[in-house]
Amino acid sequence: QVHLVESGGGLVQPGGSLNLSCAASGVIFGINAMGWSRRVPEKRGLIAALVTGGSPIYDNSVKGRFFVSWDKAKNTVSLQMTNLKPEDTAVYYCWAAALVDSWGQGTPVTVTA
Repeated sequence: QVHLVESGGGLVQPGGSLNLSCAASGVIFGINAMGWSRRVPEKRGLIAALVTGGSPIYDNSVKGRFFVSWDKAKNTVSLQMTNLKPEDTAVYYCWAAALVDSWGQGTPVTVTA
């Protein structure tokens, strides 16, 4: 089983930036994709992902503003968030795909003036 721990969430003003990080431990040798999702009261969905050997995939709502990176040597995945908007307010979850999907506990991000 893969254990994921997120960090870096917090409060930021509109237009600001925030970096999220996620550390993976446990049975990590089978991970073939990592990424981030977020949950708002109405829905939860994957917003950024990296698959081994592939290019980053982004939801249209964050394309051009969010950037995902995966350091396989350190078993970490990061999400650089720029030009944040109030509608980006959500709980952000780290995701890893191996034999089964794994999710972190989540880290809250609040974008408000």
